[in-house]
Amino acid sequence: MSTSSPQRLAVKLKPNAERLVKKGHPWIFSESIAKINKEGRSGDLAILFNSKSNDVYGIGLYDPNSAIRIKVLSTKKTDINKSFFENRIDEAFSKRKGLLNSKTNAYRILFGENDGFPGFIADVYNNVLVIKLYNNIWFPYLELIYYKLVEVSSSKAVVIRLSRNLQKIRTNYKDGEVIYGELPSDTIQFAEHGLQFLANVIKGHKTGYFLDHRHNRKRVGAMATGKTVLDVFSYAGGFSAHALVGGAREVTSLDISRQALEIAQANAQLNSFSGIHHVLCGDAFDVLTRLLQENKKYDLVVVDPPSFAKRSSEIEGALKAYSRLVRLASKLTANKGVFVMASCSSRIPSDEFFKLVDSLLQNQDKNWIPLERTYHDIDHPIGFKEGAYLKCGYYKLD
Repeated sequence: MSTSSPQRLAVKLKPNAERLVKKGHPWIFSESIAKINKEGRSGDLAILFNSKSNDVYGIGLYDPNSAIRIKVLSTKKTDINKSFFENRIDEAFSKRKGLLNSKTNAYRILFGENDGFPGFIADVYNNVLVIKLYNNIWFPYLELIYYKLVEVSSSKAVVIRLSRNLQKIRTNYKDGEVIYGELPSDTIQFAEHGLQFLANVIKGHKTGYFLDHRHNRKRVGAMATGKTVLDVFSYAGGFSAHALVGGAREVTSLDISRQALEIAQANAQLNSFSGIHHVLCGDAFDVLTRLLQENKKYDLVVVDPPSFAKRSSEIEGALKAYSRLVRLASKLTANKGVFVMASCSSRIPSDEFFKLVDSLLQNQDKNWIPLERTYHDIDHPIGFKEGAYLKCGYYKLD
Protein backbone atom coordinates (compact mmCIF):
# COMPACT_ATOMS: atom_id res chain seq x y z
CA MET A 1 0.00 0.00 0.00
CA SER A 2 1.02 3.62 -0.31
CA THR A 3 3.19 5.02 2.46
CA SER A 4 1.94 8.59 1.87
CA SER A 5 -0.03 10.42 4.55
CA PRO A 6 -3.77 9.81 4.76
CA GLN A 7 -6.01 12.16 2.79
CA ARG A 8 -9.15 13.82 4.14
CA LEU A 9 -12.28 12.85 2.23
CA ALA A 10 -15.58 14.74 2.34
CA VAL A 11 -18.47 12.27 2.52
CA LYS A 12 -22.25 12.53 2.60
CA LEU A 13 -24.42 9.50 3.26
CA LYS A 14 -27.90 8.49 2.26
CA PRO A 15 -30.51 9.38 4.93
CA ASN A 16 -30.96 5.88 6.41
CA ALA A 17 -27.21 5.31 6.72
CA GLU A 18 -26.75 8.75 8.28
CA ARG A 19 -29.36 7.94 10.94
CA LEU A 20 -27.68 4.61 11.75
CA VAL A 21 -24.25 6.20 12.12
CA LYS A 22 -25.64 8.90 14.42
CA LYS A 23 -27.07 6.11 16.59
CA GLY A 24 -23.58 4.61 16.89
CA HIS A 25 -23.39 1.95 14.16
CA PRO A 26 -19.73 1.62 13.07
CA TRP A 27 -20.20 0.35 9.50
CA ILE A 28 -20.92 2.32 6.32
CA PHE A 29 -21.45 0.19 3.22
CA SER A 30 -20.44 1.38 -0.24
CA GLU A 31 -24.05 1.68 -1.42
CA SER A 32 -24.80 4.01 1.53
CA ILE A 33 -22.48 6.73 0.26
CA ALA A 34 -24.36 9.51 -1.53
CA LYS A 35 -21.39 11.78 -2.29
CA ILE A 36 -17.61 11.69 -1.92
CA ASN A 37 -15.27 14.41 -3.15
CA LYS A 38 -12.47 12.19 -4.46
CA GLU A 39 -11.26 8.63 -4.72
CA GLY A 40 -10.03 7.34 -1.40
CA ARG A 41 -7.16 5.08 -0.39
CA SER A 42 -6.90 2.63 2.50
CA GLY A 43 -6.72 4.50 5.79
CA ASP A 44 -7.84 7.87 4.46
CA LEU A 45 -9.95 9.92 6.88
CA ALA A 46 -13.59 10.06 5.80
CA ILE A 47 -15.18 13.21 7.23
CA LEU A 48 -18.96 12.78 7.49
CA PHE A 49 -21.03 15.85 6.64
CA ASN A 50 -24.70 16.23 7.47
CA SER A 51 -26.70 15.86 4.27
CA LYS A 52 -28.77 19.01 4.97
CA SER A 53 -26.80 21.35 7.23
CA ASN A 54 -23.28 20.43 6.08
CA ASP A 55 -22.18 20.14 9.72
CA VAL A 56 -19.57 17.49 10.54
CA TYR A 57 -21.07 14.72 12.68
CA GLY A 58 -18.49 11.94 12.43
CA ILE A 59 -15.26 10.55 11.07
CA GLY A 60 -14.07 7.14 9.91
CA LEU A 61 -11.37 5.28 8.02
CA TYR A 62 -11.88 4.68 4.31
CA ASP A 63 -11.48 1.12 3.01
CA PRO A 64 -11.74 0.80 -0.80
CA ASN A 65 -11.16 -2.97 -0.61
CA SER A 66 -14.24 -3.77 1.46
CA ALA A 67 -18.01 -3.65 1.03
CA ILE A 68 -17.92 -1.87 4.41
CA ARG A 69 -16.40 1.18 2.76
CA ILE A 70 -16.02 3.32 5.88
CA LYS A 71 -15.28 2.11 9.42
CA VAL A 72 -16.57 4.79 11.79
CA LEU A 73 -14.20 5.96 14.53
CA SER A 74 -16.28 8.72 16.10
CA THR A 75 -19.70 10.32 15.84
CA LYS A 76 -18.29 13.68 16.89
CA LYS A 77 -16.22 16.32 15.17
CA THR A 78 -12.76 15.34 16.37
CA ASP A 79 -9.12 15.12 15.34
CA ILE A 80 -7.74 11.63 14.74
CA ASN A 81 -4.31 11.91 16.29
CA LYS A 82 -2.10 10.45 19.00
CA SER A 83 -4.25 11.82 21.83
CA PHE A 84 -7.40 10.39 20.28
CA PHE A 85 -5.99 6.86 20.17
CA GLU A 86 -4.36 7.15 23.60
CA ASN A 87 -7.60 8.23 25.27
CA ARG A 88 -9.54 5.45 23.60
CA ILE A 89 -6.97 2.84 24.69
CA ASP A 90 -7.04 4.15 28.27
CA GLU A 91 -10.82 3.80 28.22
CA ALA A 92 -10.61 0.24 26.92
CA PHE A 93 -7.94 -0.78 29.42
CA SER A 94 -9.97 0.55 32.34
CA LYS A 95 -12.72 -1.96 31.51
CA ARG A 96 -10.26 -4.86 31.82
CA LYS A 97 -8.58 -3.97 35.10
CA GLY A 98 -10.80 -6.32 37.09
CA LEU A 99 -9.34 -9.31 35.28
CA LEU A 100 -5.85 -8.48 36.49
CA ASN A 101 -7.04 -9.08 40.07
CA SER A 102 -8.23 -12.61 39.24
CA LYS A 103 -4.87 -14.39 38.83
CA THR A 104 -5.18 -13.72 35.11
CA ASN A 105 -2.60 -12.07 32.84
CA ALA A 106 -4.08 -12.85 29.42
CA TYR A 107 -6.88 -10.67 28.10
CA ARG A 108 -8.22 -8.86 25.05
CA ILE A 109 -7.28 -5.23 25.39
CA LEU A 110 -8.92 -4.09 22.12
CA PHE A 111 -12.01 -5.79 20.75
CA GLY A 112 -12.40 -4.24 17.32
CA GLU A 113 -15.48 -2.11 16.69
CA ASN A 114 -16.69 -2.67 20.24
CA ASP A 115 -13.78 -0.63 21.58
CA GLY A 116 -13.78 1.84 18.70
CA PHE A 117 -11.07 0.10 16.63
CA PRO A 118 -12.88 -1.54 13.67
CA GLY A 119 -11.02 -4.59 12.37
CA PHE A 120 -8.30 -4.24 15.01
CA ILE A 121 -7.82 -6.90 17.72
CA ALA A 122 -5.17 -6.77 20.43
CA ASP A 123 -4.58 -9.53 22.98
CA VAL A 124 -2.09 -9.66 25.84
CA TYR A 125 -0.43 -12.93 26.90
CA ASN A 126 1.62 -12.34 30.02
CA ASN A 127 4.08 -9.70 28.76
CA VAL A 128 3.53 -10.18 25.02
CA LEU A 129 1.08 -8.09 22.99
CA VAL A 130 -0.39 -9.70 19.87
CA ILE A 131 -2.14 -7.47 17.34
CA LYS A 132 -4.43 -9.07 14.75
CA LEU A 133 -5.40 -6.83 11.84
CA TYR A 134 -8.29 -7.53 9.48
CA ASN A 135 -8.00 -4.33 7.40
CA ASN A 136 -5.04 -2.41 5.99
CA ILE A 137 -6.72 0.86 7.00
CA TRP A 138 -4.72 0.67 10.24
CA PHE A 139 -1.18 0.61 8.86
CA PRO A 140 -0.77 4.44 8.77
CA TYR A 141 -1.66 4.62 12.46
CA LEU A 142 -0.12 1.42 13.78
CA GLU A 143 2.90 2.89 15.58
CA LEU A 144 0.77 5.54 17.30
CA ILE A 145 -1.44 2.76 18.65
CA TYR A 146 0.93 -0.03 19.63
CA TYR A 147 3.31 2.16 21.64
CA LYS A 148 0.40 3.18 23.85
CA LEU A 149 -0.78 -0.46 24.09
CA VAL A 150 2.71 -1.47 25.21
CA GLU A 151 2.67 1.25 27.84
CA VAL A 152 -0.67 0.35 29.46
CA SER A 153 -0.15 -3.42 29.27
CA SER A 154 3.55 -3.37 30.31
CA SER A 155 4.33 -5.63 27.35
CA LYS A 156 7.92 -6.38 26.36
CA ALA A 157 7.23 -7.53 22.80
CA VAL A 158 4.65 -6.96 20.07
CA VAL A 159 3.71 -9.54 17.44
CA ILE A 160 1.57 -8.64 14.45
CA ARG A 161 -0.81 -11.18 12.94
CA LEU A 162 -2.56 -10.54 9.64
CA SER A 163 -5.85 -11.90 8.37
CA ARG A 164 -5.74 -14.18 5.35
CA ASN A 165 -6.88 -11.32 3.11
CA LEU A 166 -4.08 -9.06 4.34
CA GLN A 167 -1.51 -11.81 3.86
CA LYS A 168 -2.41 -11.85 0.16
CA ILE A 169 -1.62 -8.19 -0.42
CA ARG A 170 1.70 -6.40 -0.29
CA THR A 171 2.30 -4.61 3.02
CA ASN A 172 5.30 -3.54 5.08
CA TYR A 173 4.54 -6.30 7.59
CA LYS A 174 4.56 -10.09 7.61
CA ASP A 175 2.22 -12.34 9.54
CA GLY A 176 3.89 -13.38 12.80
CA GLU A 177 6.49 -10.61 12.66
CA VAL A 178 7.87 -9.21 15.92
CA ILE A 179 7.53 -5.45 15.44
CA TYR A 180 8.64 -4.35 18.92
CA GLY A 181 11.00 -5.79 21.53
CA GLU A 182 12.27 -9.36 21.52
CA LEU A 183 10.31 -12.60 21.67
CA PRO A 184 12.25 -15.36 23.47
CA SER A 185 9.92 -18.09 22.20
CA ASP A 186 6.97 -18.56 19.85
CA THR A 187 5.09 -20.09 22.79
CA ILE A 188 4.13 -17.87 25.72
CA GLN A 189 2.97 -19.19 29.09
CA PHE A 190 0.17 -17.25 30.76
CA ALA A 191 -2.26 -17.49 33.66
CA GLU A 192 -6.06 -17.79 33.53
CA HIS A 193 -7.79 -17.73 36.91
CA GLY A 194 -4.68 -19.27 38.43
CA LEU A 195 -4.24 -22.04 35.83
CA GLN A 196 -1.30 -22.07 33.42
CA PHE A 197 -1.67 -22.27 29.65
CA LEU A 198 0.44 -21.92 26.51
CA ALA A 199 -0.24 -19.77 23.45
CA ASN A 200 1.72 -19.94 20.20
CA VAL A 201 1.58 -16.26 19.28
CA ILE A 202 3.29 -16.75 15.91
CA LYS A 203 1.41 -19.69 14.37
CA GLY A 204 -1.55 -20.36 16.66
CA HIS A 205 -5.18 -19.72 15.64
CA LYS A 206 -6.25 -16.06 15.79
CA THR A 207 -3.73 -14.52 18.23
CA GLY A 208 -2.67 -17.84 19.78
CA TYR A 209 -5.57 -18.80 22.05
CA PHE A 210 -9.30 -18.23 22.53
CA LEU A 211 -9.74 -15.92 25.50
CA ASP A 212 -13.49 -15.33 25.22
CA HIS A 213 -14.62 -18.46 27.15
CA ARG A 214 -12.53 -17.64 30.21
CA HIS A 215 -15.55 -17.25 32.51
CA ASN A 216 -17.20 -20.41 31.21
CA ARG A 217 -14.02 -22.45 31.63
CA LYS A 218 -13.82 -21.37 35.26
CA ARG A 219 -17.52 -22.21 35.69
CA VAL A 220 -17.04 -25.69 34.25
CA GLY A 221 -14.02 -26.24 36.51
CA ALA A 222 -16.13 -25.42 39.56
CA MET A 223 -18.78 -27.92 38.46
CA ALA A 224 -16.39 -30.76 37.63
CA THR A 225 -15.44 -32.09 41.09
CA GLY A 226 -15.66 -35.88 41.09
CA LYS A 227 -17.26 -35.89 37.63
CA THR A 228 -16.57 -37.51 34.27
CA VAL A 229 -16.28 -34.81 31.61
CA LEU A 230 -16.47 -34.77 27.81
CA ASP A 231 -14.97 -31.68 26.17
CA VAL A 232 -16.13 -31.54 22.52
CA PHE A 233 -14.18 -29.34 20.07
CA SER A 234 -11.60 -29.07 22.85
CA TYR A 235 -8.92 -27.31 20.76
CA ALA A 236 -6.18 -26.35 23.26
CA GLY A 237 -7.99 -27.96 26.17
CA GLY A 238 -9.14 -24.90 28.08
CA PHE A 239 -12.30 -26.52 29.43
CA SER A 240 -10.46 -29.81 29.96
CA ALA A 241 -7.67 -28.26 32.04
CA HIS A 242 -10.11 -26.34 34.24
CA ALA A 243 -12.16 -29.49 34.76
CA LEU A 244 -9.09 -31.52 35.72
CA VAL A 245 -7.82 -28.90 38.14
CA GLY A 246 -11.36 -28.58 39.47
CA GLY A 247 -11.19 -32.20 40.59
CA ALA A 248 -12.77 -34.13 37.72
CA ARG A 249 -12.33 -37.87 38.00
CA GLU A 250 -11.88 -38.30 34.26
CA VAL A 251 -11.78 -35.84 31.33
CA THR A 252 -11.96 -36.69 27.63
CA SER A 253 -10.82 -34.03 25.12
CA LEU A 254 -12.28 -34.50 21.64
CA ASP A 255 -10.96 -32.61 18.61
CA ILE A 256 -10.35 -33.27 14.92
CA SER A 257 -6.81 -31.87 15.15
CA ARG A 258 -4.14 -34.12 16.63
CA GLN A 259 -1.88 -31.10 17.01
CA ALA A 260 -4.58 -29.32 19.05
CA LEU A 261 -4.91 -32.37 21.29
CA GLU A 262 -1.16 -32.38 21.88
CA ILE A 263 -1.47 -28.74 23.00
CA ALA A 264 -4.42 -29.71 25.21
CA GLN A 265 -2.31 -32.40 26.88
CA ALA A 266 0.58 -29.96 27.35
CA ASN A 267 -1.74 -27.35 28.88
CA ALA A 268 -3.20 -29.89 31.29
CA GLN A 269 0.29 -31.00 32.37
CA LEU A 270 1.23 -27.43 33.27
CA ASN A 271 -1.18 -27.76 36.18
CA SER A 272 -1.63 -30.15 39.12
CA PHE A 273 -4.50 -32.63 39.00
CA SER A 274 -5.24 -36.20 40.06
CA GLY A 275 -7.83 -37.28 37.48
CA ILE A 276 -7.33 -39.13 34.20
CA HIS A 277 -7.04 -37.22 30.92
CA HIS A 278 -8.01 -38.98 27.69
CA VAL A 279 -7.87 -37.57 24.16
CA LEU A 280 -10.01 -38.57 21.19
CA CYS A 281 -9.03 -37.47 17.68
CA GLY A 282 -11.74 -37.37 15.04
CA ASP A 283 -14.73 -35.58 13.54
CA ALA A 284 -16.99 -34.59 16.43
CA PHE A 285 -20.20 -35.75 14.76
CA ASP A 286 -18.73 -39.17 13.96
CA VAL A 287 -17.13 -39.66 17.37
CA LEU A 288 -20.26 -38.58 19.27
CA THR A 289 -22.31 -41.04 17.20
CA ARG A 290 -19.85 -43.81 18.05
CA LEU A 291 -19.86 -42.96 21.75
CA LEU A 292 -23.65 -43.18 21.74
CA GLN A 293 -23.48 -46.59 20.11
CA GLU A 294 -21.08 -47.63 22.88
CA ASN A 295 -23.63 -46.42 25.49
CA LYS A 296 -21.14 -43.94 26.96
CA LYS A 297 -22.37 -41.42 29.53
CA TYR A 298 -20.67 -38.39 31.06
CA ASP A 299 -21.58 -36.28 34.09
CA LEU A 300 -20.60 -33.07 32.31
CA VAL A 301 -20.67 -32.57 28.53
CA VAL A 302 -19.27 -29.34 27.04
CA VAL A 303 -19.78 -28.53 23.35
CA ASP A 304 -17.97 -25.45 22.03
CA PRO A 305 -17.97 -25.66 18.22
CA PRO A 306 -16.29 -23.26 15.79
CA SER A 307 -18.38 -20.67 13.99
CA PHE A 308 -20.60 -22.52 11.53
CA ALA A 309 -21.98 -19.32 9.94
CA LYS A 310 -19.33 -16.90 8.76
CA ARG A 311 -21.65 -15.59 6.05
CA SER A 312 -25.42 -15.30 5.62
CA SER A 313 -25.58 -18.19 3.19
CA GLU A 314 -24.30 -20.54 5.91
CA ILE A 315 -26.92 -19.77 8.57
CA GLU A 316 -29.30 -22.59 7.64
CA GLY A 317 -26.48 -25.15 7.62
CA ALA A 318 -25.22 -23.84 10.95
CA LEU A 319 -28.61 -24.28 12.60
CA LYS A 320 -28.75 -27.86 11.32
CA ALA A 321 -25.25 -28.52 12.70
CA TYR A 322 -26.17 -27.09 16.10
CA SER A 323 -29.33 -29.19 16.14
CA ARG A 324 -27.39 -32.35 15.40
CA LEU A 325 -24.83 -31.57 18.09
CA VAL A 326 -27.53 -30.94 20.71
CA ARG A 327 -29.25 -34.24 19.88
CA LEU A 328 -26.02 -36.21 20.05
CA ALA A 329 -24.29 -34.57 23.02
CA SER A 330 -27.37 -34.27 25.23
CA LYS A 331 -27.93 -38.04 24.94
CA LEU A 332 -24.39 -38.60 26.21
CA THR A 333 -25.21 -36.67 29.39
CA ALA A 334 -25.76 -38.89 32.43
CA ASN A 335 -28.78 -38.56 34.71
CA LYS A 336 -28.26 -35.59 37.10
CA GLY A 337 -25.52 -34.47 34.71
CA VAL A 338 -25.00 -31.08 33.05
CA PHE A 339 -24.93 -30.30 29.34
CA VAL A 340 -23.16 -27.10 28.24
CA MET A 341 -23.82 -25.84 24.70
CA ALA A 342 -22.06 -22.80 23.21
CA SER A 343 -22.06 -20.85 19.96
CA CYS A 344 -19.65 -18.25 18.58
CA SER A 345 -21.62 -17.56 15.37
CA SER A 346 -22.41 -13.84 15.34
CA ARG A 347 -24.90 -14.31 12.51
CA ILE A 348 -27.11 -16.39 14.79
CA PRO A 349 -28.51 -14.13 17.55
CA SER A 350 -28.49 -15.44 21.11
CA ASP A 351 -32.29 -15.55 21.40
CA GLU A 352 -32.53 -17.68 18.25
CA PHE A 353 -29.75 -19.98 19.44
CA PHE A 354 -31.25 -20.52 22.91
CA LYS A 355 -34.72 -21.01 21.43
CA LEU A 356 -33.31 -23.78 19.23
CA VAL A 357 -31.47 -25.55 22.06
CA ASP A 358 -34.40 -25.22 24.50
CA SER A 359 -36.84 -26.57 21.93
CA LEU A 360 -34.68 -29.60 21.11
CA LEU A 361 -34.22 -30.48 24.78
CA GLN A 362 -37.89 -29.98 25.63
CA ASN A 363 -38.92 -32.33 22.82
CA GLN A 364 -36.98 -35.15 24.46
CA ASP A 365 -38.72 -37.51 26.86
CA LYS A 366 -36.50 -36.18 29.66
CA ASN A 367 -36.61 -33.39 32.23
CA TRP A 368 -34.01 -30.76 31.27
CA ILE A 369 -33.67 -27.82 33.66
CA PRO A 370 -32.07 -24.61 32.32
CA LEU A 371 -29.44 -23.49 34.82
CA GLU A 372 -27.75 -20.47 33.33
CA ARG A 373 -27.03 -18.44 30.21
CA THR A 374 -23.71 -16.63 29.82
CA TYR A 375 -22.36 -14.24 27.25
CA HIS A 376 -19.15 -12.22 26.80
CA ASP A 377 -16.50 -11.83 29.49
CA ILE A 378 -15.56 -8.25 30.43
CA ASP A 379 -12.65 -8.03 27.97
CA HIS A 380 -15.09 -8.67 25.10
CA PRO A 381 -17.54 -5.76 25.58
CA ILE A 382 -20.43 -5.27 23.18
CA GLY A 383 -20.59 -1.87 21.49
CA PHE A 384 -23.20 -2.61 18.81
CA LYS A 385 -25.68 -5.36 17.91
CA GLU A 386 -23.48 -7.20 15.41
CA GLY A 387 -20.58 -7.13 17.87
CA ALA A 388 -22.24 -9.83 19.99
CA TYR A 389 -21.38 -13.41 19.10
CA LEU A 390 -20.71 -15.59 22.17
CA LYS A 391 -23.51 -17.35 24.03
CA CYS A 392 -23.46 -20.41 26.26
CA GLY A 393 -26.28 -22.35 27.93
CA TYR A 394 -26.11 -24.71 30.93
CA TYR A 395 -28.75 -27.46 31.29
CA LYS A 396 -29.20 -30.10 33.97
CA LEU A 397 -30.80 -33.49 33.32
CA ASP A 398 -33.01 -34.12 36.34
